[in-house]
Amino acid sequence: MTKQIFIDLRGIEWEVKKRYITYAIEKNFDGIIADSDDLERIRKLGKIKVFSENLNSDYVLTSDAEILKRLDKKKAFYKRIENKDDEREVVFMKNFADYFLVETSNWKVIPLENLISEIKSGIIAEVGNFDDAMTALSTLEKGCDGIAITTLDINEIKKIAEYVSETYQTTAAIPLTLVKIKTIKKLDMGDRVCIDTASMLKIGEGMLIGSQSNGLFLIHSETLESEYVNSRPFRVNAGAVGLYILCPGGKTKYLSEVSAGDEMLIVDLNGNTRKAYVVRSKIESRPLILIEAVGKIEEKGVIEERTIKILLQNAETIRLINKDGRPVSITELKVGDEILAYLEEGGRHFGTKVDETIIER
Repeated sequence: MTKQIFIDLRGIEWEVKKRYITYAIEKNFDGIIADSDDLERIRKLGKIKVFSENLNSDYVLTSDAEILKRLDKKKAFYKRIENKDDEREVVFMKNFADYFLVETSNWKVIPLENLISEIKSGIIAEVGNFDDAMTALSTLEKGCDGIAITTLDINEIKKIAEYVSETYQTTAAIPLTLVKIKTIKKLDMGDRVCIDTASMLKIGEGMLIGSQSNGLFLIHSETLESEYVNSRPFRVNAGAVGLYILCPGGKTKYLSEVSAGDEMLIVDLNGNTRKAYVVRSKIESRPLILIEAVGKIEEKGVIEERTIKILLQNAETIRLINKDGRPVSITELKVGDEILAYLEEGGRHFGTKVDETIIER
């Protein structure tokens, strides 16, 4: 789920404002909340959406309900919420605006909850610090569609921007592909990692893990019961300690590094993603199994075959997802079966994607 990030610079002297606009453009913010006479100067600095009272803005911003109703262009309604009547006014305008820029008083959460449940989409909450941003983005689980930063504290702005980028803007759907199993080999004992999260995972969800950082298997969560054990819907039995796992923000880390409080990326069979926190990481010695598969990827204009590998615990509760979208136990998999994986170009250096050739076997 993506979230939008804006900065509200109304009422600030231009030379000061200019520095923050430049930063917002460089960091790919979604827009600027500006004064009406800023429009042309902002456009000279770079391409970014502008919300202001200027009728030539990308979105015309007004707090006047009658003006809003008459405007025949993209528009946003601004309101400071101080009481229930203010709330009702915003809800009443839900069919007349594309966005709703709301500022709340000291009582922050309840008005946002009410607006999110009534309007559903287009709500941008004004926030003055990181804690307010966290609250706005997670209220009623869904959160607002975006936030407008009002502080000029550059450290706070950077902290909020990094959080939104890593947690929401980089968790769009991941393009999963089918790879064909070519080797299944039982191994002796090794150290494997179980990741227990603070979220209840659903059937079809898991984590992307593998021996190569540019080729990861979708390892299914333990949401299904077997005749031997009950389900553990908060858990992914992730595999050997040296494997890579894809995390929020597009970075990878080794399974051995995962610990309580870390943010993990949950991925479903359609590539949709969300975030979950780690409660514990359990490392135990267990019998392992090697799975090797082959897939195709276009790299620099050329379609190539790529072999990817993973070492998992050899147990019937560990599942991959087949071409029909069904979780299949690794004890049932056969050579020639097709399963879901994620292949990408390039390689990684200290977990960060780099555009260079890195060979991992």
